[in-house]
Amino acid sequence: MKSYIPILLVELCLGLVGGINRARAAEVTTTNSAAATVTNASPIQTSDNVEFTIGPVYVDAPELAVRPEVPHGTLHDLTLDSADSQSYPGVAKKQPGVAPYKRKVCVYVPQQYVPGTPAPFIIVQDGLSYRGMLPKVLDNMINDHRLPVMIAVMINSGGGDGPGSERGLEYDTVSDKYALFIETEVLPTIARECQVAFTKDPAGRATMGGSSGGAAAFTMAWFHPELYHRVLTYSGTYVNQQFPTNAASPHGAWEYHEHLIPQSDPKPLRVWLEVSEHDNGFNRDEASRHNWLIANQHMAAALKAKGYQYRYVYALDAHHTDGRVTRQTLPGALEWLWAGYPAN
Repeated sequence: MKSYIPILLVELCLGLVGGINRARAAEVTTTNSAAATVTNASPIQTSDNVEFTIGPVYVDAPELAVRPEVPHGTLHDLTLDSADSQSYPGVAKKQPGVAPYKRKVCVYVPQQYVPGTPAPFIIVQDGLSYRGMLPKVLDNMINDHRLPVMIAVMINSGGGDGPGSERGLEYDTVSDKYALFIETEVLPTIARECQVAFTKDPAGRATMGGSSGGAAAFTMAWFHPELYHRVLTYSGTYVNQQFPTNAASPHGAWEYHEHLIPQSDPKPLRVWLEVSEHDNGFNRDEASRHNWLIANQHMAAALKAKGYQYRYVYALDAHHTDGRVTRQTLPGALEWLWAGYPAN
């Protein structure tokens, strides 16, 4: 006898997209190989299906469970040497001159990928922190035709953190340099080493990350919307953390919601963003320009005012890039992010 249990409400609400069979969202059986379990996540609150409050109780999404019967992608591990980079030879805090580093990259290629076919893909900043989660989600959702047959490039920074570090230089700089680094150095190397091809269609290109990696993801699409249309960020560092300073953006990524988005024509971007109740600097005043909670609230308001397609998630009793939030929301976030793109 089959027993019926509710599916995780996060997926239903945060992953609202057209063209998906929602009968399965109403109930799921324990005989389903998704290995669903009874969930006790806090109910989602929303008045408009655009901005959501979740928590304070979180439960892992069922898409994180390994399903032995679905096709499993291949993971290719690469190491990129700074000596081979024209864009980022290497810097480090309190270390003059060039500071060499090695950059770790993990590339997920779905089993359904047809060699030689230009594939949609997602660039994931601080990528190896998602290595244990994202491939399982993609295996399941690609198999269920909820996501396209897509490649994931999980790429780490050059190391360190904060102003003066290689990571800070790459992720917190408000310019097109990092996007061009990915385009001209990283993608060609992966295409050659992993025998894959990447689509040139910006609708088939996404970028994501948490913290400064989230700011980098938005920066990639902002400066090059002809390359990327889809952005997903957790606890995005939309604050004043850029170093060295830049006269064109004196307040760093705070400039996005302060000036750049309000004063620019809308770009063809689709943006999913999250911030936590106890995020970095949540008790600092706005004048500090170093309050992640206020910064993300302002980002959502700026995107809304300019008519962007966006989703904003506020996570109760959660912290900066809180893993509980990511594990609960990532499948629904990806499904919403890729809405409108053909799922093979």
